[in-house]
Amino acid sequence: MLNKISEQLAALSPEPLQPTEGSREAAVLLAFTRQADPQLVFTQRAQHMNSHPGQVAFPGGKWERSDSSLLFTALRESQEEVALAPSEVEMIAQLPQRRTRLGVQVTPYLGFIRPNLALRADPSELEAIFHVPLSYLLEPRHLIKKQVDVLGHYCWMPCYHYQGYTIWGFTLAVLVDMLNRVFAVGLNAEVDKADLPLDIRQRFPQFPEGEAPGTL
Repeated sequence: MLNKISEQLAALSPEPLQPTEGSREAAVLLAFTRQADPQLVFTQRAQHMNSHPGQVAFPGGKWERSDSSLLFTALRESQEEVALAPSEVEMIAQLPQRRTRLGVQVTPYLGFIRPNLALRADPSELEAIFHVPLSYLLEPRHLIKKQVDVLGHYCWMPCYHYQGYTIWGFTLAVLVDMLNRVFAVGLNAEVDKADLPLDIRQRFPQFPEGEAPGTL
């Protein structure tokens, strides 16, 4: 599976990209373990965080002026959040940038790490670290839909449930794009907005690519 990832993403070299002047930017790391059934590292944000408390994400965060590049940002934030040393990451690809609903442009990077690497969650930012097998993510029946409250109205949000964790929203959009790009599995991360009033649909033109405005 790792060979497949490397081959399919060979054209997307992990460049030390510079942020666009005046823009709000961030970078995240999709870290796969090197094993027969690779596992992807996820984090769960702490409940006391001001933004997106309790939500599942990839290691990463906002670009800072002291960062030499967005690749540096992804590696620095991964080290701060989960104690993943940059030297432990074999960088493979830079995935297409995506913009969140709140206007932050995110650059996802993908790399390989040793299995059973001792990661440690920073309690000031994270509730937990967990791993999901790639084989689980590639199984279409595991991508389900949950009803979500959007400003008092309901729509159906695609998500993965794994051992009590829910992968959805922006993180899911990045994940599904990568899985379809590499494995051509045809997974669908689109939110069913048919039951939402027109004014709400117009209010969130980037939904579902940005964070969902409701909660699961």
